[in-house]
Amino acid sequence: MENRVEKYTCRLTANELHAPQQRHESHVRQQLPQELGNCYTESIMLESGILVGRLHYHPDRPIVEETLGPHQGRVIVVTVGLQGQSVYRGDNTPEVLFKAGHTTVTSFQALRGERSYEGSKPVSQLRVVISASTLRKYVGDERADKILGDSTFQRLAFYGSSSATLAHAAAINRYMKAATGEQPNPHQLELHIHALSLLSEQFKALAPIQTEGYSAFSSEEVQRLERARDMIAHQLHLPLTNQYLAAQVGMNENKLKEGFRYLYNNTPSGVVLELRMRKAYTLLESGQQVAQTAWQVGYKYPNNFSVAFMRYYGKSPKTVFQKRA
Repeated sequence: MENRVEKYTCRLTANELHAPQQRHESHVRQQLPQELGNCYTESIMLESGILVGRLHYHPDRPIVEETLGPHQGRVIVVTVGLQGQSVYRGDNTPEVLFKAGHTTVTSFQALRGERSYEGSKPVSQLRVVISASTLRKYVGDERADKILGDSTFQRLAFYGSSSATLAHAAAINRYMKAATGEQPNPHQLELHIHALSLLSEQFKALAPIQTEGYSAFSSEEVQRLERARDMIAHQLHLPLTNQYLAAQVGMNENKLKEGFRYLYNNTPSGVVLELRMRKAYTLLESGQQVAQTAWQVGYKYPNNFSVAFMRYYGKSPKTVFQKRA
């Protein structure tokens, strides 16, 4: 391995990377040489145009890794930082930081660039990639154009990861870890659901759905509405009423309800229920008992939670917990 940069930094060209190991038709794993430390990536193609991937690097020295743009055509990449950080640098493109606790959304076509990792510091990231054509299939041309942007390379967003995003990322990471054999992943459906939900979370922020019948909101009002939704995501264990949310963000209740319809195509109580049920499903899948889960998502009595869960998903929360067990 040629050492071309001072201070023991290892610079890897695309030709020096190990050939990908095909675990299954849609499951690929690639590992760096063992002498560099425990560094690998895995990816699973969920459908034509949608891919999930996870990266875990723990190099024993700084690494600069060449990338030639592995995706064909224009894509959107949502990267959720789980541990540590890395940096992407490309020709004539801005530097992009990927950091634990943050979500980075980029849009680009195949570009030559470099990814940099610090030595002796672990990095874990979860990525969901969607092609432009598949994005148009799901959200339509007009909304897709707003999301994609118009430059060759664009960082569309960089913000602290919401609890919903982290929950979906954790579920995807867990199901990908379970895909170790040669057979198709038995959790392909769950992977697909969580990947689409994670994408939807980002697209709501990048290009809110326009609902007829409501006038546009000012940027200050949109920020207040987004703050209300973030409060919901971080306070699911509390009783969340319209009156409480409106008071916390300085809006009247009618404006709050109109704003949620405008931004999220849902009522505040509907968003509360949606996020509670998503978090509940993730907690149950991770092995949390029904009573504990009920309390963590704001239900004082497990029976009330079970009824709400059954109405939302059409099945008992015990079936999710028992399936995991």
